[in-house]
Amino acid sequence: MGEKKYDAVVIGAGFAGLYMLHRLRERGLSVKVIEAADGVGGVWYWSRYPGAKCDSDSIYYNFTFSEELYKKWRWKDRYASQPEILEYLNFVADELKLRPDIQFKTRVTKASFNNDRKQWEIATDTDETFVAKYFISGVGCLSTTNIPPFEGTESFKGEQYHTGRWPHEKVDLTGKRVVIIGNGSSGIQAMPEIAKEAKELTLLMRTPHYVAEARNKRLTKEEQDQAIVNYEDIRDSFTTTTGGIRMFTTGKSATEFDAAGQKEALDYVWESGGLALGSVYTDTGVNKETNFVVSQYVRDKIDEIIEDAEKAQLLHPDYYITTKRLIIGTNFYEIFNEDHVNIISLKENPIESIAENGVKLREGTIECDVIIFATGYEAMTGSLLKMDIQGRDGQSIQEKWGEGQDVKTYLGLTMENFPNFFMITGPQSPSVLTNMPAAIEQHVDWIDHCIEYLETNELQTIEAQKVSEVKWGKECDDLANSTLFPHTNSWYTGANIDGVQRGFVIYVGGLNNYKVICDKVADNNYEGFSFEKAQANVVLQ
Repeated sequence: MGEKKYDAVVIGAGFAGLYMLHRLRERGLSVKVIEAADGVGGVWYWSRYPGAKCDSDSIYYNFTFSEELYKKWRWKDRYASQPEILEYLNFVADELKLRPDIQFKTRVTKASFNNDRKQWEIATDTDETFVAKYFISGVGCLSTTNIPPFEGTESFKGEQYHTGRWPHEKVDLTGKRVVIIGNGSSGIQAMPEIAKEAKELTLLMRTPHYVAEARNKRLTKEEQDQAIVNYEDIRDSFTTTTGGIRMFTTGKSATEFDAAGQKEALDYVWESGGLALGSVYTDTGVNKETNFVVSQYVRDKIDEIIEDAEKAQLLHPDYYITTKRLIIGTNFYEIFNEDHVNIISLKENPIESIAENGVKLREGTIECDVIIFATGYEAMTGSLLKMDIQGRDGQSIQEKWGEGQDVKTYLGLTMENFPNFFMITGPQSPSVLTNMPAAIEQHVDWIDHCIEYLETNELQTIEAQKVSEVKWGKECDDLANSTLFPHTNSWYTGANIDGVQRGFVIYVGGLNNYKVICDKVADNNYEGFSFEKAQANVVLQ
């Protein structure tokens, strides 16, 4: 097939890809979005496991760039479920008439920057080649599933599923013995639903997590109406708060309250539900004393809810709360009061292999009919590293980042030696520490204005300077090292992937501060970048 030429090619048709397409198309550029699935949705297309929900209040889990679009949609639940989020993204695609510029059921196999043409050449598994001035990744932070390389997985005679690649049709677990491996967000959301059907449910857990009660509920018409009225405030929260969402806070340290005052505030956020356990005190992420107060409160709640003291103890987290992703669930701890729900600590009794009839542990075999891998994702860098993306002179991202162990970016948006390549919510941006639609809107807007600058000034390429990457990496590291984050192994650092241990690859200074930094760079004529002027022989026809 011949080359297909566009001004921009975007990978992924989730929140990021849809908005990027809309912005660039509004600017008059020709754009093609390439999506592996047969529909829009990104991670919400694939993650159809029982109980899948967003962990931001749904009234914040949407686009705010268009008041008209915002006010046409009403969420049904406080925390939207996967089907409702997927319905929303289809609504957006239809309202903005985006589908004609999306090519579904197509996967990028290679993308390389042609230094002579000053353009990107993108090959796909449909034997097509796309050529574009701008190449933009909207693949997301949590889209490449991770299944640890257990010996004997292929020998298991029963059913196997991964929460991140759940079948589209209903999976009937009625009367079956189910083993679920992993208790991150997907496992914690899925287990209460699975427990309703399964004859026996056994959690194989490496690390217990802090789980806040969601207090999910149907939104009343009055609450839906109020969300519409509050549009300006919700939009403002995207760029003026650390996480792109307003949450309850005392505005003080826990050390400023006596024990009764601490309990009163924590009781309030526990009963209110949601992620406010992480924001109730301003210094939870940096002050060990405050962190202990909040951490111990949750451990006490576990003991209060779970009747079996041994099970409760197994579920006690021992790391600093918020240094792993805080999880919200619905009746997660309560299910361990049911006789058919069991728990085994893999630290005490690790998995040796998968057998024909179940999971073989160091001490005994758990026989089962179904194995569910809730083992998470190769987060932050996984989806980028899985692709063959090559910058100048054939340098791959794998080579640049040392297979992901030495991530180097400028602002989490761009990289030296990869001209005109942009990453939406890439590593070293605030990304997963935020309400994702807020971070995505900020990134897409910045990329869009950057492209406007290039087009207006007849520039062919923009590229991060090496010194800018070094300075940005140091800024990210210094910020992280001023917090409690580095004290904990987590998927933030790749610690959930065997053989991977990298630095902390998230900007922890807050989305509000990050936006100020990005805007300052742009206002200073894209300080820290190098440019090449456009020439007639490299302009797309």
